[in-house]
Amino acid sequence: MWTFRLFPEAASTGAREVDLLYFALIAISAFFMVVVFGPLIFFAIKYRRRSKADRTNPPHGSFALEMTWTAIPLFISFGLFTWGAMAYFDIERAPKNALRIDVVGKQWMWKLQHAEGKREIDELHVPVGQTVLLTMTSQDVIHSFYVPAFRVKQDVLPGRYTTEWFKPTRTGEYHLFCAEFCGTEHSGMIGRVVVMEPNAYEQWLTTGDVALPSVAAGQRLFTQLGCSGCHGDSSKIPAPRLEGIFGKPVPLNGGATTIADEKYIRDSILMPGAQIAAGYENLMPTFKDRITEEELMQVITYIRSLSETNTPAR
Repeated sequence: MWTFRLFPEAASTGAREVDLLYFALIAISAFFMVVVFGPLIFFAIKYRRRSKADRTNPPHGSFALEMTWTAIPLFISFGLFTWGAMAYFDIERAPKNALRIDVVGKQWMWKLQHAEGKREIDELHVPVGQTVLLTMTSQDVIHSFYVPAFRVKQDVLPGRYTTEWFKPTRTGEYHLFCAEFCGTEHSGMIGRVVVMEPNAYEQWLTTGDVALPSVAAGQRLFTQLGCSGCHGDSSKIPAPRLEGIFGKPVPLNGGATTIADEKYIRDSILMPGAQIAAGYENLMPTFKDRITEEELMQVITYIRSLSETNTPAR
C-alpha cells in the first residue's frame, strides 16, 4: 500500500541534527505566529466598529513589556545561530580517513569514480557505516548533488572543486537528484545511492569492468603528458617538486602565498601562468583542451598521494 511521507527517511549520521534544527525553527515560528496573530485577531474582534468594548484610558506603553519581547527573541536568535553554525561546521569538515570518491556533473548525468578504479554513471555504491567524501566538479554548467535521505546538498561548479561528506547508517537505495536547474533535461538528471554491507561492497568493487585505481591512472597520465619530464627525479629543467606539496603553503612570484589544494593544482595545469611559484619562470605549457575533467581529478589524486609518502625533497 502506498504511504505518504512528509519527509524522507533519515539514513545518515548528520540527518538527525539537520532535522532537529529544522523542527526547532518550525516550532519557534509557530509559537510566535500564535503570540502575534492570536492577540491581533482577538483585539480585531473585540474592538470592531460599533462594539461595546471599553475604549477609555488606553495604556501608553510598558517598559517591562518592551524589554521582554526584545530580549526573548534576541536570545532565541543567538541560540539558533549558534546551533546552526555548529551544524554547518560539522557538515563542512569531513572526518579523516574518509572513503574518497570523485564526481563529475555534466548535462545530464553524474559520473563517479572510486579510488579503487570502479566507475559509475548515475549510481553511487557505498558501504554502510563508512564516511564518504565526495570531491566534485562540473564539466559544463552549475549542478547540485542532492541526496534527501542523507540531508546533503552541494553545488557542483565548473572550474572549481567542492566537497561534501556523509556517513550512511542504513543499507538500501536512496534517491539522488540534481537540485540546480541545468538545462532542458534537468528533471532527468537523477540517480540512486546504494548503501551496502561492507563485505558486499568490497565484492562489488571487484566485479564487472574495473579500471586502474585513481592513483595509478593519475600516475600514468602524469607520465604520458610529459609532466614527469620536468617534475620528475631525473629532470634537468628547474620545476617545482611535487612530493609533499599538497595542502601546504606555496610562495608565489610577487610575494603572495597560496595553498596547494585541488583548485591550485587544477589551475596550474590549465592556466600555468596565473600563479607562478616563487623562484621559477613561466615555462610550463597549458594542458587546456588536452585533458578531461575526469583525468584532471586523477592527476590531482596522484599528486595528493605524493604528500602521503615520505619522499625526500629535492
